[in-house]
Amino acid sequence: MPRKLVVANWKMHGNLASNQQLLEAYIQKLTPLKNTDVVVCVPYPYLAQAQSILHNTTIAWGAQNLSKDPVGAFTGEVSASMLKDFGATYVIIGHSERATAYCESDENIATKFMQAKSHGLTPILCVGETLIEREAGVMEMVVAKQIDTVIGMYGADVFANTVVSYEPIWAIGSGLAASAAQAQSMHEFIRGRIASADKEAAVSLKILYGGSVNPQNAVQLFVMPDIDGGLIGKCSLSASEFEGICRAAT
Repeated sequence: MPRKLVVANWKMHGNLASNQQLLEAYIQKLTPLKNTDVVVCVPYPYLAQAQSILHNTTIAWGAQNLSKDPVGAFTGEVSASMLKDFGATYVIIGHSERATAYCESDENIATKFMQAKSHGLTPILCVGETLIEREAGVMEMVVAKQIDTVIGMYGADVFANTVVSYEPIWAIGSGLAASAAQAQSMHEFIRGRIASADKEAAVSLKILYGGSVNPQNAVQLFVMPDIDGGLIGKCSLSASEFEGICRAAT
């Protein structure tokens, strides 16, 4: 059975004390799980702590964003090489909470995607539509544009051994997840879109679902053929709830 991937996105939560408790609980609860890879994406200041606690475990760590530039006079930015200094192996790219708040264009997000790839980080590219776009029936057009921007700038082969996370914007943090059928339909579309340009890249690509995943709906979501795991927000802040989701993946 192909290995599932479950990624914790802590967003802007945590402190040194609570992080240590949560990471140690992750190690205790998740290390025994088979057929599931686990990653935790922490706020920048806690990358050193994650590295210290998680090294020599089966749990990987990463960041929630990175700069589109490799180096330079960009106050407040963090580069891919800086993330590598702290042992990060994954980075979330283009999450809607950032893209909306900071007006990131598809081209800007694609540039960040390539920065991650060129520095040996695995990008987790977030794509998705708003509720208005879904109700208008243009959700596939919206997601296709996000995918096609990367392909147009860098070629479809850059999706090989990377991660796309389908996150319907209307579901994030709302408690209202897409149904398993809705999620599967979009995942199948994404894989097909990339396969039409590069079949091999589409095979090695993992496509995650994100948007109000919990231990209950994870069971229905993760059995879908094109859902390779999940990008988990709120429930990743509870070791027991996150364990339930990871067990569903296993």
